[in-house]
Amino acid sequence: MSDVDLGTAFIPALHKPPALLPIARHRETLLYMIETYPVTVVVGQTGSGKSTQIPQFLEQAGWCADGKIIAVTQPRRVAATTVAIRVADEFGCEVGKEVGYSIRFEDVTSSTTRIKFLTDGLLIREALVDPLLSRYSVIMVDEAHERSISSDILLGLLKKIRKKRPELRIIISSATLQAEDFRNFFSGSGDEKSLESESAADIGAIVSLEGRTYPIDILYMDTPAEDYVEKAVSTVFDIHTTEPKGDILVFLTGREEIDQAVQAISERSAQLPLGSEAILPLPLYAGLPTEQQMYVFDEAPVNFRKVIFSTNIAEASVTIDGIVYVVDCGFVKLRAYNPKTGIETLTATHVSKASAAQRAGRAGRTKPGKCLRLYTEEAYQALPDANIPEIQRSNLAPFVLQLKALGIDNVLRFDFLTPPPAELMIKALELLYSLGALDDYAKLTRPLGMRMAELAVEPMMAKTLLSAPAFGCSSEILTIAAMTSLGGSVWITHDGGKKEAESARRKFAAEEGDHLTLLNAYQAFVTKGRKEARFCRENLLNFKAMTRAASIRGQLRRYLERFGLAIDDSPAAAAHSDPATKAEQIRRCLTAGYFAHAAKMQADGTFRNVSGTTVLHAHPSSLMFNRKAEWVIFHEVMETGDKTYIRDITKIEKNWLLEYAPNFYKTK
Repeated sequence: MSDVDLGTAFIPALHKPPALLPIARHRETLLYMIETYPVTVVVGQTGSGKSTQIPQFLEQAGWCADGKIIAVTQPRRVAATTVAIRVADEFGCEVGKEVGYSIRFEDVTSSTTRIKFLTDGLLIREALVDPLLSRYSVIMVDEAHERSISSDILLGLLKKIRKKRPELRIIISSATLQAEDFRNFFSGSGDEKSLESESAADIGAIVSLEGRTYPIDILYMDTPAEDYVEKAVSTVFDIHTTEPKGDILVFLTGREEIDQAVQAISERSAQLPLGSEAILPLPLYAGLPTEQQMYVFDEAPVNFRKVIFSTNIAEASVTIDGIVYVVDCGFVKLRAYNPKTGIETLTATHVSKASAAQRAGRAGRTKPGKCLRLYTEEAYQALPDANIPEIQRSNLAPFVLQLKALGIDNVLRFDFLTPPPAELMIKALELLYSLGALDDYAKLTRPLGMRMAELAVEPMMAKTLLSAPAFGCSSEILTIAAMTSLGGSVWITHDGGKKEAESARRKFAAEEGDHLTLLNAYQAFVTKGRKEARFCRENLLNFKAMTRAASIRGQLRRYLERFGLAIDDSPAAAAHSDPATKAEQIRRCLTAGYFAHAAKMQADGTFRNVSGTTVLHAHPSSLMFNRKAEWVIFHEVMETGDKTYIRDITKIEKNWLLEYAPNFYKTK
């Protein structure tokens, strides 16, 4: 079970009885179409009840007979958990019984589960064990229009599986007008050998559910905003002081902006006139703990107006009732992978027209609403119609590895909804080859490549974990892998408490860098702190994050044990080793996995990647911020404004790069 036990109190208080949702009157049509056609494309606005009701219709109609399961995939973890909680409540069961969910490192299902919500990446992983996904009678790919890599690849796999399992029913739900494309994808043979390509009409039906939306006024700015976070905050106060009741949803691009905005609202709320309605600001982003995500669904307390600051999670994945006003900053953070530098960044870019329409649509759910766009009408006209699918702008190494593990050797000929650019494919194959996951013939190596595909972490970390026994530091690398897989920070910064956060971190600081500092913090948590919340409070550590790290570590450990790799976690083993030697073993091991993320320090204190093409700055949260180190490896890159930051940095020696990655680096 997850580290939070979500009681029914967290269930959104405002939800409508299912009979009132627009989808209720389409029930018979839907069931008939799903019975008749192998593929059904359901088009409907977010909030029409697709995700919550279709699985229940199917369960009631007997699609779970003989122990079969209905799977519903979501592109985001937040959506998989929130929708599962809502459906379990309507179904009248605890989450994890008849209705459950499964996301990376958290499986809340049981032998009685009949409806299972999961991320599309997780369903692909299940295919490693059960290539035909034979446990499932129906697989619904929700929010397919978002075109995440995982859902694109999943659709390609389902197209293959359907040839072997004609009884499998596939439902694709999409909120936009890509329905024809999805249906045609399943009817096209994609395989030159088969002549009897079925027609689109035989294979699939398209069902349109009109969502109930009220009229929405869309307002633009006369001149572009200089600072959209600042503008968003002042717009919230304008709405609050001049507009009638109704909650506000503000779209920003990421956690840092959202935290900044929530803080600004809290500080300025004090200036509101006495006795007037107060503002309750709430954040919503993927790295937020589950129970905090659930607050956004609760009804606002009396005399409060709820203001939710969200990333594009709230654009399509989750429906929040009571929203009347939407403030759209016009930007979204998208992954962008540069095959020349091998660096993947999250960069804020303009939204597409399709996204802008989705955002505006969130305002007209319960009554007529308003959408305030923090950009000009000319800027809107210049936006692209839709975002570039993720598969055309991402590091494909993890996905190529999974396809190879699924027995799809010729990844270039795999049936993609939109094929990725050749240079991205080549780069992925090169990286996997240099990590030792592929051999000279681009075949998956055994056991290394196969094991890397099975581990639930990205390829570089998988290689690091699997190399650890050879370096004699399995226990430590397991901890580092768990601590870097959290998605959020383990350190807590109180408002304005940068100094105390710094000194708290210094207690655990290792001069070799961030990875060893994280290791020290974890070891203190499990030994000195005996996993207590008090220890975390005193040391400004996030107790929930630390508990989750312990759970992830246990899961990764079970993988390694299943591969027959021994892990010595005993305190005696730690006591016998010389700390300096141990630190070097860990740094060497990290180099064996992260050699592609190496950088050299310049005279001015910045770093450059090995080819010298990109200037990188140590992130202010890193221990290596303003410290000297000739060569380092880093875990991730982030772009904010005009700077590219690296975080989770560790000092290494240059000759280790040549030693552990001879296929990747050559000296001139």
